[in-house]
Amino acid sequence: MTHAALTSGSVAVITGGAAGIGLAAAKRMAQLGLRVCIADLGTDRLIRAAQEVVLLAAGGTDDVMTLETDVSRVEDLRRLEEVVRDRFGGTDILMNNAGIQPGSAMFGPAGNWERVLDVNLWGVIHSTQIFVPAMIKRGRPGLVINTGSKQGITTPPGDPAYNVSKAGLKAFTEALQHELRNTPNCRINAHLLIPGFVFTDLTAQGRTEKPAGAWTPEQTVDFMMERLEAGDFYILCPDNDVPRSLDERRILWAAGDVVENRPPLSRWHPDYAKAFEAFSQKKS
Repeated sequence: MTHAALTSGSVAVITGGAAGIGLAAAKRMAQLGLRVCIADLGTDRLIRAAQEVVLLAAGGTDDVMTLETDVSRVEDLRRLEEVVRDRFGGTDILMNNAGIQPGSAMFGPAGNWERVLDVNLWGVIHSTQIFVPAMIKRGRPGLVINTGSKQGITTPPGDPAYNVSKAGLKAFTEALQHELRNTPNCRINAHLLIPGFVFTDLTAQGRTEKPAGAWTPEQTVDFMMERLEAGDFYILCPDNDVPRSLDERRILWAAGDVVENRPPLSRWHPDYAKAFEAFSQKKS
């Protein structure tokens, strides 16, 4: 059974929708008969994305629109909500998918940190605050899908700004779902999409062929749609290298750092390497 919001005539707004997971989601929603707005940066990228999505949309160009949007700018997000409302009457599905990962260091330039947090965290917070009140008033079934990361849960060393942004996004999305389920007459639910290794522009790093261990964006969206139908809040995606069982052990170990009073990030601490290896091989 298809989720009530993912039906013909509903309106989906997808940030970061010109490529990768966002574009795959736009295509899938167009195939389901939804009207789709792709928000992203780059006129040429938006044109190419729209051409692909239009081919799948029942109403063709009438059901697909694009708008160049920098999610780190509140004024851009306000304009996006207004333009979608004028064109399609409102929003039923908000997929906060835009994200960047330029790399960071603990004592690196503050500007790098600010840009990552502005896009990955504040972009989602502002987008949600701008779109969701009107979505609730609309009185229709709806979804807010925020694209998180396993790095926001296990926080591996190497890119602290990205980890902080995605850890904050996890906490924000959890708080959002709590708020929505306690709002009278609200028919909106929030979900945290947690991709595995997905071959996209963000992860390609110069590669032109998909690594064997990675999923395609389409596989990720297939899994997302299946789990939305099942009602999962945490949509924890496997990939071709890491099954869910291993993800679960890694997440449990990270939580265990607090409970067991181990050093932070003990998974990468030489004194705990053997203990983690043994733990990761246990069955849940």
